[in-house]
Amino acid sequence: MRTSPNVIVTGTPGVGKTVHCEQLAQEIGLKHLSVNQVAKDRDCYETYDEERKSWVVDEDKLLDAIEDEVLQGGYLIDWHACDLFPKSWIDLVVVLRCPSTAVHYDRLASRGYHEDKLQENLDAEIFGVLLEEAREAFDEEIVVELNSEEDGDVDSNCARVTQWVNNWKKQHGETD
Repeated sequence: MRTSPNVIVTGTPGVGKTVHCEQLAQEIGLKHLSVNQVAKDRDCYETYDEERKSWVVDEDKLLDAIEDEVLQGGYLIDWHACDLFPKSWIDLVVVLRCPSTAVHYDRLASRGYHEDKLQENLDAEIFGVLLEEAREAFDEEIVVELNSEEDGDVDSNCARVTQWVNNWKKQHGETD
């Protein structure tokens, strides 16, 4: 039985997943698991998509690569998708949203995203694709939607997640 929860922090590129995970890792001591970094470090790719200029992750290989760690608990899983993870691995799904198309566009443009990839990500955000995927893949009560648009949002979002983690630990017998 895990003594610390596993939390997925998901959302389209540019909504602040990594910033949130880094701050939460410092504040509550969970380990930041960047799926992009794991895929690179452990060669979990199927192929390279020339059109999108990005690698396509081999999801089965990725899950095999992280299973032993994640099953121990205590991870902040940082990735743009959540529906590949088994329900039994995950205790909370945080879907970060950036409602302002202008803010989101600027964030993606500053990363040098190709126009097609930029537009695809903006469309996914506008239509709430990742929120819908989360709600379909996990029980509704563990899926939380948080805005990540303004400067103060990171601190307030991290405070909410920290409170949730502390409550989870109390309910599961760990005292801090």
